[in-house]
Amino acid sequence: MGLYIDIKKKLPGFSLQAKLACEQGIIGILGASGSGKSMLLNCIAGLINPDEGKIILNEKTFYDSTQKINLAPRDRKAGFLFQNYALFPHLTIAENIAFGLDALSKSDKNKKVVELMERFHMAGMEKRYPAQISGGQQQRVALARALAVEPELLLLDEPFSALDNHLKVHMMKEMLVSLHEFQGNTLFVTHNIEEAYRLCDRIAVLNAGRVETLGLKKEIFQSPASLETAKITGCKNIAPAVRKSEHMVEVPDWGIQVKTNMKIEQEQGFTGIRANHIKLADDISRENCFPVWITEESEAPFRTTLYLKIGSQPGKLGDFHIQWEVSKDQRDIIKNLPPPVNIYIDPGDVFFVPN
Repeated sequence: MGLYIDIKKKLPGFSLQAKLACEQGIIGILGASGSGKSMLLNCIAGLINPDEGKIILNEKTFYDSTQKINLAPRDRKAGFLFQNYALFPHLTIAENIAFGLDALSKSDKNKKVVELMERFHMAGMEKRYPAQISGGQQQRVALARALAVEPELLLLDEPFSALDNHLKVHMMKEMLVSLHEFQGNTLFVTHNIEEAYRLCDRIAVLNAGRVETLGLKKEIFQSPASLETAKITGCKNIAPAVRKSEHMVEVPDWGIQVKTNMKIEQEQGFTGIRANHIKLADDISRENCFPVWITEESEAPFRTTLYLKIGSQPGKLGDFHIQWEVSKDQRDIIKNLPPPVNIYIDPGDVFFVPN
């Protein structure tokens, strides 16, 4: 039981060839702009017809090019939350939520709308129009409408992209509660790493129309399976590497050799270390300890990014090898240390991906 997708769709200059199998839960579809994320959702929902392949949910076939099956969107039991929410501006909030409930009697329809209005804290707003409520409230209405048809599948297409940061954090908490209550499959499309990590159980990385990686979110971040996966999951320190031994690589661009707990079989590839995994060294005799000079820094409200040159003093601004994200307290400690500062990179935090 679950969702199975194996489809192809060719457009001028782009080809979607997506294969994905997932059990019940929240799957994040992570990818850069133009990678095919929204097209994938539209094909699943029946808004775009693939050229060939299959889409099956819980043994119910939505689409099968071989058997000439192509269910209409209304017959797929899929709730779709669009990026811009796609609320009907001429309908009231209650009418928007009830839009897909034509099969119900008037009394049952009204009962369902009242239940959803209360569940999503919208009671008393039934007669308002979308233009009369906030962005966060519009998202609640769109989600309520998607859930009104009691779907087996939820499709969420970048639902937080139109919200400011403060409201986004609040709405993510609300969304997480709703998704955990939902007893079905959820596909959550985003290009935002934090959104995917906070909301999803597993993550699929879509690259140029193909599913490059699918796995538990912690595994995807800890040991990305490809260069694109490492980049799209936010790793800022990636460089070409050459295998020196089973657990050692040389990084020519950084001028160092670094140990990893991963077993390295390929001769060439890329090594990476996430900026927040670098540590201040307390024992410079350990492996993976390196002297660094701070070239420049970029301060955010709660954390600071330090740009580091390994092994020698920087000659100018922009002359750095890696980035190091530290807390404000850590930055205060580092300021009192004479250069160079010694850093430590845990072998368990070093990953290697083949070319």
